[in-house]
Formats: sequence, structure tokens, C-alpha cells
Amino acid sequence: MDELHGKFDGSDGKTYLVFCGGTGCMAGGTPDLIAEARKLIADEGLEESVVTRRVGCFGLCSQGPFVRIYPGDILYRLVKAEDMYDIIHKHIIGGEIVERLIYEDPKTGEKFEHMADIPFYRRQKRIALHGCGVIDPTRIEESLAMGGYQGLMRALTMDRQDVIDTIIASGLRGRGGGGFPTGRKWQFAYNQDSAEKYVVCNGDEGDPGAFMDRSLLEDNPLSVLEGMAIAGYAIGASQGYFYIRAEYPIAVQRVNAIIEQAEERGLLGDNILGTGFSFHAHVRLGAGAFVCGEETALLNSIMGLRGMPRPRPPFPAVSGLWGKPTVVNNVETLSCTAYIMREGIEAFTQYGTENSKGTKVFCLGGKVVNVGLVEMPMGYTMRDLIFDIGGGIQDDKEFKALQTGGPSGGCLTPEYLDEPIDFDNMVRLGSMMGSGGAIVMDEDNCMVDVAKFYMGFICDESCGKCSPCRIGTKRMLEILERITSGKGTMKDFDELDTIAEACKTNSLCALGQTAANPILSTIAHFKDEYIAHIEEHRCPARVCKDLIEYHIDPDKCRKCSACARVCPVFAIEGVAGKTPFVIDLEKCIKCGTCVTACRFDAIYKA
Repeated sequence: MDELHGKFDGSDGKTYLVFCGGTGCMAGGTPDLIAEARKLIADEGLEESVVTRRVGCFGLCSQGPFVRIYPGDILYRLVKAEDMYDIIHKHIIGGEIVERLIYEDPKTGEKFEHMADIPFYRRQKRIALHGCGVIDPTRIEESLAMGGYQGLMRALTMDRQDVIDTIIASGLRGRGGGGFPTGRKWQFAYNQDSAEKYVVCNGDEGDPGAFMDRSLLEDNPLSVLEGMAIAGYAIGASQGYFYIRAEYPIAVQRVNAIIEQAEERGLLGDNILGTGFSFHAHVRLGAGAFVCGEETALLNSIMGLRGMPRPRPPFPAVSGLWGKPTVVNNVETLSCTAYIMREGIEAFTQYGTENSKGTKVFCLGGKVVNVGLVEMPMGYTMRDLIFDIGGGIQDDKEFKALQTGGPSGGCLTPEYLDEPIDFDNMVRLGSMMGSGGAIVMDEDNCMVDVAKFYMGFICDESCGKCSPCRIGTKRMLEILERITSGKGTMKDFDELDTIAEACKTNSLCALGQTAANPILSTIAHFKDEYIAHIEEHRCPARVCKDLIEYHIDPDKCRKCSACARVCPVFAIEGVAGKTPFVIDLEKCIKCGTCVTACRFDAIYKA
């Protein structure tokens, strides 16, 4: 605890180099930065006064890798291994800030030395992400110093029903997609007369572009473990299971490490800290099936069965793992639970809207300037998310749509920019909150192609148990493929709605019931694009390959032959230095390689 506080205020006389240890920065070079920093520190004999620490994700992924220096709280971004020399010699030794590594606002040019001053962070409020990017997630003492386990200790002094009533009063709703009230789910499990009950953490995050759960499990796994233990105490369960995607090796490693350390300290296992409450946690790996995000499929997978949904009722809170009452909560939900029990109801409910309390974590991606992990109060608008926190659209292009809810959600258009984001309003607008994926699209996105992408994903991920989903999604994908290739008809267009309704009303689980949402949403807002594809054989965004052609503007062509040299099928002809080059449309495979090679913007799509 003393070391953590010393890191912030310099009271221990040391300088701390804190490196982002999120998956993105780890892949982008953080291990090399740490290795280089340690070498330079040793070369200068600074081992006793300069400490390196790897923490969790800083959030602003498009600007990583990061190095944050305490005391002083100076943030450097886009750091490379060769930059460590200046950081050590100029900053650590010379006391001079390395200006070229300071964050610069791409629109105003203003520079920010401190993370909290950067517009991306300024309006965020970290509740679920408490401690993320600050603590070393592999060192339990740092998590405890940030308030870890205080919520459980408080819960253990209360009656079980009082704990459930606290969660109900907080208004916490499940962050995994459906938004079901967490306290009510706990109450159902508590009411069951069973000597054996379970708590399951759903970390099977499968939405394209989503990494909220991964980041939480990587950055502060103790907060999620604490939330599981609180849920276990409240409903009378002594066993908990983390279900995590096997594609998240860092998250799995850190969760296992924190479980081991908690057991060593008596914070997990039998008779926790002498309170008489026992709780054991186990880790089970998912094999990457999107359908296992559905709670009954997930439970089947834990039990060693095929990951397929089962009919409800009975719901898991009544009959879950091995037929026993089971609470299944999302990673973010459990982290919020720990915060509520530690800080109190009011600290949570001061944020949010009437029916959607607290904050929500989003993975902001796509055509937005600031790509990364965002936690903001419910009730913030789409404009706040995209243009304030997100920094606006890349290259100042026109905002077209925001896809929320992943494959189960829908597209929200510019007319909704000032609408508040919360569970109920997202549904009213024709989308859903989902787990928190937020993909921004601009004028260059074809919305028919977007619908085809999500339907292709759903087809691949359908478990095939029920025919409305298994057959219906395939038929819808085939129709979208015909439309995007210029072979669709208005009859196809009409059939999309019929099949979508059949999937929605007859599928067994939410995957099939919501599979058509991206289609219905894009038809509602971008019907003109469908019509252009069908009747005019034209893709307005010039994305669908079968409906576009590449041409070279002879007035702009510099006759340099750069395009011809990179064409993989030799479809570009001309004489270097003498005649403009021409693309043979019969040979062209529309790969776009020539566009990248041309430095004079002479090649265009039509």
C-alpha cells in the first residue's frame, strides 16, 4: 500500500515508469519498451531510484503504447523502444519533458502533459474500470490498496437479504446486453431452497470490435472476483466459475494469478478471514463460440456439454449448473457490484438516468479519431461519445451511423446524435445497448455491406439447434450477397422482412431472435442504398466490388508506372514516361492495390 501511494506522490523518493499492459499495447511493443527502459536504468545505475511497472489498459488505444511517469503524472504516447533513451536521459535524469511524445489534440494542436486533461478522458467516470491503468493487476497488494475487497468485507457484516436489497436499490442492470436488473436475478436465486448454488462470471465476449470484458479481466481481476464473492454470499453460493474466451490468454493468466494470491492471503477459499463464509473460484475456457455468450449455452459448456442454448423456463437462477440455482453475471456487472458495496448506493446512482443508473463501458471503434475504451455515465448523448470523447470522425468526413449492440443491435443515424444513451432509449431508437461495442461509420461505409458482414458473422456463429436461426440467417445472407453483387430483385428485398420476422418470433435464443436487427435497422434508415443496389446496380459508397470499377484519370496520371508495377494480375497498361496508363476492366480484380501505390490521386472508383 505504501508503494502504491509513494508512486503517486513521490513520498518514497522514487520515480516510477508505468507502462500500459493492455493487449493492444503489449502487441504494439510494451515488452520492448520495458526491456529497453530497464537496460538504460541499469546502465545509468538508477536501479534503486527508478522503478518500472506494467499496469492495465490506459484506454486511448489509438495512441499507444504509453508510458506514464510518477510523480508528476506525465503521459507519453506512441512511444517506441528508441524513445526510451530520451525519456530516461532527458526526463528522468535531466528533468526535461520530452515534448514530441506529449499528446497533441489533432484538431486544435493543443498539447496535454497530464492524462486527466486530455479531452478523451476529461468527461469519463471510472466505476467499473476503477483502478484500471493505475494498478499492476498481477500484484494483489496494489488492488487492495485501491479499495479492493472492502465491498465484500462490508457485505459480510450484513444480512444476505440486505445485500440483495442494496443491489436492487442501486438500480444496477446487467451490462452483458439485456439490461435485466441484477438484484432481481440474485433474489430469484436466493429464494430457491437448495444447499448447492453457483455464481458464474460471463467473460465470453464475442461481439466484433468489443473488448470491454477482456480489459476488465486483464486490468483489475480482483474487482471482478470480489463481485463474484459478494454475489456468492448474497445468494448462498460457495462456488464460482469464470468463463473466459481462450483467445484472451493475458486475461486468463491474470485471473488465475489473482485467484492464487487471494487464496494465499485467506481472501478466497474456506472461512474467508474468519468470517465463516467460504467461496472458491475456478476458471473455465470458452472455445470461441459466440453463442456461448448466451447464458444457458455457457452453462452447458462449463458442464462439458455442447455449447447450445436450452429452452427457458426454467431460468438459470432456478436451474442452472448441474440443475442447481445459478447466477450468471457479466464481467462489468460484477465489477460494478464491488463498487456499489464499497462506495455505497448514492455514489453509484448519482450517475445515469432514471431507469439506467451508473456508467457504461464502451469500446469505441471504427471511423472515429479516438479509438479505445470509454466509461461514461448513462445519459450522455451519442454526440458526447463520438465527437467529444471520441474526437469526431477521421479525416473530417461525414458521420453516417453508429452501430451499437454488435450483431444483435442496430444503426443509429445523425438525427439521433443528441439522444441520451441508456438501456431503454437505445431500444426505442431501434438498437440496443448490448455489451458495449460502438462502431462508428462514415460516408465511405456501405450500409448494405455492413448488414451483410453482421449476417455472415451470425451465420458462422449459429449453433444450428433451431431451424429458424439455422436456415433463416443463411437465407438472409444469400439475399444480401445477391443484392451486393448486383443480382438482387425487389422480391428479394421484400423477403428479407418476412424471413427476419420468422427468425425473431421463432428462434430459441436471443442470437436468432435479434439476428435480423442490423438488416431491419439499415432498411429503416438506408432504404435508398438497397434500392440503388437492386434497381440501379450501383453502390453509392463504392464499396461492393461487383458494382464498382477502377479508372485512371489521364489528366492526373504522371505516367510513372507505379500502379502497373504493383498490379497482381497485370491489368494496367501504358508506356512509362510516354502515355497515360489504362486499367483493363476485364482483367481487374478490384483489389485496390493501385490506388495505394498512386501518389497523385489519379485512380478513382466509379
